[in-house]
Amino acid sequence: MTQPLTSRLEGMLQAVYPTLDCAALAKDLLGAMVLAPDAPSPPAHQNQWDERDILLITYADTVQRDGEKPLVTLKHFLDDCLRDSINAVHILPFFPYSSDDGFAVMDYLVVNEAHGSWRDVEAIADDYRLMADLVINHMSARSRWFENFRKRVDPGRDYFFEGRPGDDLSQVVRPRTSPLLNAVQTEDGERHVWCTFSEDQVDLNFANPQVLMEFVAIIRQYLEHGVRIFRLDAVAFLWKEPGTPCIHLQQTHELIKILRLLIEHHTPDAVVITETNVPNRENLTYFGNANEAHAIYNFSLPPLLINTLIIGNCRHLKTWLMSMPPAQMGTTYLNFIASHDGIGLRPTDGLLDDEERQRLVNTMESFGGKVSYRRTPDGRDQPYEMNIALWNALSGTAEGGADHWQLQRYLCAHTIMLALEGIPAFYIHSLLATENDHSRVEHTGRFRSINRSQCQLDELEQALSDEHNHHGQVFHELKRLIAIRRKQPAFHPNATQFTLHLGLQLFGFWRQSMRRDQSLFCIHNISSETQTVALGDINLIGTDEWVDLLSGQAITDLTATLTLKPYQRLWLSNRA
Repeated sequence: MTQPLTSRLEGMLQAVYPTLDCAALAKDLLGAMVLAPDAPSPPAHQNQWDERDILLITYADTVQRDGEKPLVTLKHFLDDCLRDSINAVHILPFFPYSSDDGFAVMDYLVVNEAHGSWRDVEAIADDYRLMADLVINHMSARSRWFENFRKRVDPGRDYFFEGRPGDDLSQVVRPRTSPLLNAVQTEDGERHVWCTFSEDQVDLNFANPQVLMEFVAIIRQYLEHGVRIFRLDAVAFLWKEPGTPCIHLQQTHELIKILRLLIEHHTPDAVVITETNVPNRENLTYFGNANEAHAIYNFSLPPLLINTLIIGNCRHLKTWLMSMPPAQMGTTYLNFIASHDGIGLRPTDGLLDDEERQRLVNTMESFGGKVSYRRTPDGRDQPYEMNIALWNALSGTAEGGADHWQLQRYLCAHTIMLALEGIPAFYIHSLLATENDHSRVEHTGRFRSINRSQCQLDELEQALSDEHNHHGQVFHELKRLIAIRRKQPAFHPNATQFTLHLGLQLFGFWRQSMRRDQSLFCIHNISSETQTVALGDINLIGTDEWVDLLSGQAITDLTATLTLKPYQRLWLSNRA
């Protein structure tokens, strides 16, 4: 018999707040979500996805048109250029903010007036599954809550996490080199607030259950406006205890379980995704026992795939892929190569050694990229993130520099991403093959701006319609690849996947559909040299008819040896 919702919630809360009246807190949280205490559990695996799911990541104002709110312009771009290619869109924080391009939120319940309105957001949600950020770890130092913290009044007086200069902070894991504690003047005198990311992004205090209550009310509002996918931003840092690393603490995992429980009872088809830019083994823990994140970002994929293509050797990528556990039903991976942030290096811990990581950093810098650093517990600065447009990141090799294989190398990277277990996500500037924006970096003073260009819709559409420039070439070929992928049941996010062993210059894996009615052998030449593959080595079933879905070429001789040009790809299927 299923345990009543109230009892389940109370038990989870007890693990976070052992000294509080968790029965009363559970009642209040259910009230905030407008849920009955005996609300039935949603059907198992209600949050399913399939091979047709493709996500676009974009800022609300990336695409603009004079005289029109950017959210309206974005809807035009989605409808006119991508309706047949994507079915979900992640609009990065579209709220009033004070810094970090939206991630220092001033008001969670208001759409940034410069972007548009909730009605514009809802118009997008009507036609696409809408993903929004729950910027849950921190809030702007210019927000009303923080002003109330300074004034020592509610709401906000106890909403932010405080530390003391004498606290043991030696183990704290930091993603930045800025000071962790920031002194601020309040009506009660000087206090030191915890700032994991910047002094304008002050960490919230979830030890105060009222903060949890506030976010549950925020979540309900988002659901009512059409949000169906929640990205829990920087959630790994949520719970702090001096004397510990202050990352991945058990209370953080329990809070994710609580939020998921409430979300899926309110809206059974809603999805929770955790954004945890950390080493792979730590990232995997956010699946829990299929009771935390529905999906996790595959953060190791971008640096490993880029490294593979610039050195022409897939050893580390193949080793990583073999170590990845199949996601349980009801969970999956979110695959991406680039995002609004840079290419994280912490996810390469245990996968690349220091020399290999430094070679990757040096190569990205030679291609015009920038590098940011983090402060380790022992006080050292280590490379944390590479900031570079993906088009430039794949412009050449580590040994030879830029070359004429850039386009094919770029398409090879995306062909691999599209075929891997999980849901593919395209950052808009990768879909458009945008170059490094050095002028924007100079204007903002922030390295991440290199990959956050803005464009006029009319100019963009003209560029994409021109088959003679790389923007149009990339855009139309990626749309073709997406169209092929969306018809293959073997590319279901939870379809079986096995790694193939074809040497170090051919990266391959096998996918099989859930009903076992399609096999797909995905083989990619990740080098700038011609390679060969003997079909006999991959055991194609002789009684089936095989075709390369990418070229349309039928495979009639299963003992033949195929020649792959530099960065050529094959999707060999027994189902055309």
